[in-house]
Amino acid sequence: MSKQISVLEFFKQFPDDDTCLEHLMNVRFGKQFDCPKCKKASKFHRVTKRPVYGCQYCGHQISPMAGTPFARSSTPLQKWFYALYLFTTTRHGVPAKELQRQLSVTYKTAWRMGHEIRKYMGKVDGDDGLSGHVEIDETYIGGRGGQRGRPDPKTTHKTVVFGMVERGGKIMTKVVPDVKRSTLVPIIKENVEQGTTLSTDEMTSYWYLYKQGFKHGMVNHGQEEWAKGIHHTNTIESFWARLKLSIRGTHVHVSKMHMPKYLAEFEYRYNMRGANASLMFDQLLASF
Repeated sequence: MSKQISVLEFFKQFPDDDTCLEHLMNVRFGKQFDCPKCKKASKFHRVTKRPVYGCQYCGHQISPMAGTPFARSSTPLQKWFYALYLFTTTRHGVPAKELQRQLSVTYKTAWRMGHEIRKYMGKVDGDDGLSGHVEIDETYIGGRGGQRGRPDPKTTHKTVVFGMVERGGKIMTKVVPDVKRSTLVPIIKENVEQGTTLSTDEMTSYWYLYKQGFKHGMVNHGQEEWAKGIHHTNTIESFWARLKLSIRGTHVHVSKMHMPKYLAEFEYRYNMRGANASLMFDQLLASF
């Protein structure tokens, strides 16, 4: 298994903006490819003093930063690369204040960079269908008050988050308005293969999932039943615990409006765990 590069190795590999731009050009387009204008197999060369590359035959220019979070940013490309590096080498996320300190940028710039990277992580991760054995659960994040179980988000100002995780596989999360059956069942049907084994708690919204073509089993947390044969929700609850700990410890508070971006970040990190963890930085750069 390859090892995540150190900070010293990062700055040795990407010492300046020009090196970062060349790397971005190579991972996005390669050393040689057919020019979209003249259709010839061309080598593209850097245009002097501009962050673009021109075709050796017709001069058609391509910007490696087009379609990326860097495209319309005045922040140096090396700082964007280092921000990506920071996001892929932490388990608990990177607050805007930390980006501001590490990158020597304004708080406004750091805040925007963080959100652009989170959105991009979600785009790279995607939403593949789930199958096998899937655990399903919901949780409430932030806000005040509330009681053990299922507090009313309207009175406690909590964000309702719904999640599904394959055992040994990927996780999907989503901010939802409520935990009604009419809200949750369509999401399950859209993203989980029919015939899949589902494990949930005893909430009534999950009743009758077997009528939708699933093999459904429940555990009754209200009666302190945490496992019943193959059925439990320990995997998804472990993810919730880490997510909430990270938000409280790193970000303090995340609003409902921005919660989907933070969920995308933690989903991506979870789905790239294990053998793929060391590839997160390279994958993000290669996926533009």
